[in-house]
Parts: sequence; C-alpha cells; structure tokens
Amino acid sequence: MQHGDTLILILLLGLLAAWAGISFRKWLYEPYADSFQPVRMTDYNEVPEDDDVVELLIGAGFDVVGGKTKIPISMTLNQKEELYSRLFIDYFAEKEDNLYLVKVARERKPLEMTGSAIRDMLLVYSLLVPEAAGVLYVDMNGRKIKQITFHIEVFE
Repeated sequence: MQHGDTLILILLLGLLAAWAGISFRKWLYEPYADSFQPVRMTDYNEVPEDDDVVELLIGAGFDVVGGKTKIPISMTLNQKEELYSRLFIDYFAEKEDNLYLVKVARERKPLEMTGSAIRDMLLVYSLLVPEAAGVLYVDMNGRKIKQITFHIEVFE
C-alpha cells in the first residue's frame, strides 16, 4: 500500500463512522412513526368474576366482554425528551351490538357532570376506540351508570 492509499482508506473509514454515528443518533431521538394504534377488539383482558361493577352492568342489561386494559403512551417533548404514561380502560361492555368503554368513578378524582369536565376526562377514551358507541361512567357509591356519547363537529 502506498501513502496515498492509506490516507484515502482513513478518510473513507472516517466518513463511514460519521455517517453511522449521525444515523444512530437520529434513530435514537426520532419518535416512532407508527406508535399510535387504536385499541382492537382482541385487546380485551379477562373479566374479573364476582365484581360489583360487573354485576351492576349485567343488571343494567350490558354484557361485560373485557376487563381492565392498559394502553401505554409515549411522548416526545421538544424533539428530545421521551415521556411515558398510560391510560386505563376499566371494562368493555356491549349492549344491542354496541360497544361501550367503561370508566369507574374514583373517590379521589370525582367527575363533575359538566361539559368541559366530561370532555377533559372521557373524550380521549372515545377517540382511542373509534368504533365504541360511547363511554359508560359507573358510580358505585350511587350505583348509577351514566352513558356518555360524544358528537364532534369538524369545521372546514
């Protein structure tokens, strides 16, 4: 090998290493494009037996078809920082061939029955499962089921 061949080989190896480093860094910090997938009908978890909520739903004519389901969420902040969270759907229920997502009221985070409070707390679930007919909000203290259906108008 001559002196010029060694220099060209070193330059080529340097360019290859720089390209590999830039590609790896871009891959590392770039959000995954196909990370959002709506919940599918096969994503149900098993329904717990001997559950008060299940009994209330069955008594109201609903068939409980799925139990608590966790939906992981990842977010990128300022194109750098990865953040993680999750959403929980307490149950899936059906009535007259309509699918409903079920959220159970929590004492530490009660839901005000106002349009903005319902939107802020429950709209995300309706958007997550577009084929759902609505959300059932179950209040075990009052033994009540509130059926919430969202109607969204999009202006162009």
